[in-house]
Amino acid sequence: MNCGEPHETDCSEVLSEVWLFLDQECDSSRRAALQTHLDECHPCLEQFGLEEHLKALLARKCGGDHAPADLKARIRATIVEIRTEG
Repeated sequence: MNCGEPHETDCSEVLSEVWLFLDQECDSSRRAALQTHLDECHPCLEQFGLEEHLKALLARKCGGDHAPADLKARIRATIVEIRTEG
């Protein structure tokens, strides 16, 4: 996705990292860059809102269980692999 407006951080990059942002799993400088983009870009902010609601729904329905660290690591590695292939 790209809103067509110039941003320091590309829309597709922000949306691909929205879950890291929501889970507070990115460093403070990256979090600030993502927050700046969300403050400037209405389409990304709308998408972020949907993701935020989905995360809250999953937390309610799944009882707040956390995934094991090794599962998170495998999922992240797969995402990185897919992103570099594309």
